[in-house]
Amino acid sequence: MIFTLLMSLFPLSLDLVSILGLAKSDKDLEIIILRQQVRILQPIVKTPPRISGPESMVLATLTDKYSQFTDGARQRLHQVMLIFKPDTVLRWHRVLVRRKWTFKRKGKPGRPGISSELEALIVRLAKENPCWGYDKIQGELLKPGYNLSASSVRNILKRHRLTPASERSSGSWRSFLGHDKDQILACDFFTVETIWLKTIYVLFFIELGARRVHLAGCTTNPDTTWVTQQARQLV
Repeated sequence: MIFTLLMSLFPLSLDLVSILGLAKSDKDLEIIILRQQVRILQPIVKTPPRISGPESMVLATLTDKYSQFTDGARQRLHQVMLIFKPDTVLRWHRVLVRRKWTFKRKGKPGRPGISSELEALIVRLAKENPCWGYDKIQGELLKPGYNLSASSVRNILKRHRLTPASERSSGSWRSFLGHDKDQILACDFFTVETIWLKTIYVLFFIELGARRVHLAGCTTNPDTTWVTQQARQLV
């Protein structure tokens, strides 16, 4: 294959060297003479001759200028090609292009996919840390070894309808309680009247996330010291 290609390029190189010393008028005359000889041979050669692969490659390379699929280029190619059909030469050119861009593809094309576990971790970090932006979440993911771009983090949060940190961090009390309810305890008193009309204050705590109520104690005289002691015992 390579030897045949070299044999096809050798006479072409000689032709190139021989026409370098010719004047433009001599070149034009030579082209006209060669075309006329080809026209004489056209009726004699009923079918195009069979040529080798390297020969077709050389011819397709030489006609690369006319190998664009436009009307003007096709018309010009019809005038230049006297033995072979222009469509044949264009087919050879497409083969050359396919050979040029042939390479072994490693793995699947595109970026590797993001696992569902990593996506769930990103959503969790954004919900539990409303002040963290895309770059901050990306930096935190680098610590356990997840190399992810900030744009990928943004796309995941948008897919889960999570707003940017500037909007999440300046939300209402409702959004704050929604994010941190599992870590919040609320407390209050309710009163009980005895049969002797004595008021007893009952202190209770409630876990906002689990809605679990804890009765801390009761007293007739609640003060700061007593309430602090009950909270300490509960914790």
